[in-house]
Amino acid sequence: MSSPLVGPPVAKAKALSCPNCGGAVEIRGFAHTLSVVCPSCLSVLDATTPEFEILQKFHGKQRFQPKIPLGSRGKIGDIVYEAIGFQVREGGSDDDTFGWEEYLLFNPYKGFRYLSEFQGHWNFIRGLSALPIETRSGMKPAIQMLGRTYVGFDSMKARTSFVLGEFPWQARAGDVVQVDDYVDPPRMLSSEKTQDEITWSLGEYIAGPQLWKAFGLPGSAPPATGVFANQPSPLAGKVRSAWHTWLWLNVALAAVAFLFTTLSTRRNVFEQTYTFEPRAKTESSFVTPTFELTGHTSNVEITTRTDLYNSWAYFNFALINEETGHAFDFGREVSYYVDGGEAEGKAIDSVTIPSVPSGRYYLRVEPEMDSKGTRINYTIAVRRDVPHYTFFWIAALLLLIPPILTSIRAASFEASRWRESDYAPATDGGE
Repeated sequence: MSSPLVGPPVAKAKALSCPNCGGAVEIRGFAHTLSVVCPSCLSVLDATTPEFEILQKFHGKQRFQPKIPLGSRGKIGDIVYEAIGFQVREGGSDDDTFGWEEYLLFNPYKGFRYLSEFQGHWNFIRGLSALPIETRSGMKPAIQMLGRTYVGFDSMKARTSFVLGEFPWQARAGDVVQVDDYVDPPRMLSSEKTQDEITWSLGEYIAGPQLWKAFGLPGSAPPATGVFANQPSPLAGKVRSAWHTWLWLNVALAAVAFLFTTLSTRRNVFEQTYTFEPRAKTESSFVTPTFELTGHTSNVEITTRTDLYNSWAYFNFALINEETGHAFDFGREVSYYVDGGEAEGKAIDSVTIPSVPSGRYYLRVEPEMDSKGTRINYTIAVRRDVPHYTFFWIAALLLLIPPILTSIRAASFEASRWRESDYAPATDGGE
């Protein structure tokens, strides 16, 4: 009879006593643990010796409470990890110091992982054994690793100010390492350098609410403040998509404009040349012969071409329906001057009357000029159903608004990201 399938043995924590205060100390990392911190007196103990030799006694002024309690278990991806270590680290300059928290996670079959938290921004981190390739990205240093390029973001001395739990190294308050961070959102590549070694790790941005759900923590995760170094942009990929959409909408708009042009008849229904003498004593107003506007209701374009030179003329027009007497009244000024070889104005004018019903029409025309002006010749031409593209130009401009706004928002997000970098653009003050 075959025996039932048996899963991996359940890992149990080892409990010992602190030689400093006698408090209970649990070791969850087994043989991997090199140092452990007494939760009562915060003494750092050497976990490799049976008597738990004291490596460091706690002399700090502040005791920190982990946001994820040690001993908590959570499932990240498909793996269950237990939080076994916690440290607070500080970086920056003497005038501008900031701190962040780091959590050591352990799974007896997968090993160690890390969580880091700064102002509500979290990263899930794993150690790397691959060797990086140094390169450049513009004016910034960069690292190529695992098929990706990570751009230099900042470099600092990181000092451990508080430790709790257990670690696979002898962690002490006061430990200082050189940290260099490189980003390719949502990932961050980091190196930690001491006099003896350099280690590389890869972090991936993870949302606080996701961690709270994974570890079953009460309440809600602390809200994220500002933009973090490798925080993925909420507009990632949307800028390119917005401009692609704009391109295809413009193609569709151009197709509609072409169809509109094709369907427009642009019929010449009247054209005649006249002469105007401003010094003449006769009545200047007159009416044109009647012309026919056929087809559906559409626009009418009236063009006036003159031989003006260094002069102006004003035309009072009325397009009148012969049967109903309904009139479209309007006036147009034409001027053309040349001074020192530079021309100003035009000797031709065009106006469009929209939505004119079919029927028989004539124009009443009354030209005006300066009484000192010379005689001019002018031609009046009337065309029916002429395509105009003002609407299409306005539509094309309006279509620019979404991709431009998306690009501005994306650029603003990236500017906020790099403002906190060692490679932030210089300000007007040269800082």
